[in-house]
Amino acid sequence: MIKFENVSKRYEDGTVAVNSLNLEIKQGEFFVFIGPSGCGKTTTLKMINRLIPLSDGTIFIDGKKINAYDIHELRWNIGYVLQQIALFPHMTIEQNITVVPEMKKWPKEKMKQRAYELMNMVGLDPENYADRKPNELSGGEQQRIGVIRALAADPEIILMDEPFSALDPISREKLQDDMIDLKRNLKKTTVFVTHDMQEALKLADRICMMKDGEIVQVGTPQELVTNPANDFVREFVGEKFGNWPNHIDLEAMVQPLASSEMHPSIVIPVSTSFSELLDLLSVHEQLVVENDGKQIGVINRQTLIQFLSAHMPERGMTDE
Repeated sequence: MIKFENVSKRYEDGTVAVNSLNLEIKQGEFFVFIGPSGCGKTTTLKMINRLIPLSDGTIFIDGKKINAYDIHELRWNIGYVLQQIALFPHMTIEQNITVVPEMKKWPKEKMKQRAYELMNMVGLDPENYADRKPNELSGGEQQRIGVIRALAADPEIILMDEPFSALDPISREKLQDDMIDLKRNLKKTTVFVTHDMQEALKLADRICMMKDGEIVQVGTPQELVTNPANDFVREFVGEKFGNWPNHIDLEAMVQPLASSEMHPSIVIPVSTSFSELLDLLSVHEQLVVENDGKQIGVINRQTLIQFLSAHMPERGMTDE
């Protein structure tokens, strides 16, 4: 769907923001770029819709070079969601949602139907919200409108640049849950930038970890947690003792034990340290936890990811 071939971005002062990136993002995939400030993740995102021009290499969308697309055609087929959503203050919510469909000359009834459909998808009753102005909405509600505005013209690709980082924790969690629902129902190819590992683990099909303009590791959330490529990934994910206590109550993450899982070859005590747990899950798909000689449940890679996404502390970094 989206392919990077030897893509680089250099600025006139000699700064290399992205260095020889090679990557493929699959159709319908929720793909997350993550890394420390200045690693190149936002620059990479903005090169997809030509907000930032490439210095070298090529980006393809559906096998066609992005420079071969008419710029308006390219951007109309790519929804874009920013941290600062910038709704038009003098337009109603319905008018804000239908900006791109109106430019594409959709019939009025079709635009209204689409706006109402999308508002319902994120739990905003159209009868109550369609005629309001942005200043009548909370920050979380405005951000929901920003997300569905990017979906209004039914684009194939959605780009999201730290869209939830300015929200309070409750609104942020609600928007993340909305994204999971939208991901399941719409199956859009989504490229998402975040600095928050918890958010990445919760949302991503695959994660691309970047550092100094280069890819460090690409993989599923499970792969990054259980098989980090190096110490940088391991520290960023949060294995180091400074981020995680080495002794965690494993009972907090066990799942019920089915009868077919009794007496497996790998049984661990509930006192197993967190670092030992990660080492074991890098080799074994599933472990059975034992307490005082009694098997109390199982922990597998997915269980671990769910636990981490719910409990991992935010890393508190900003992007370039």
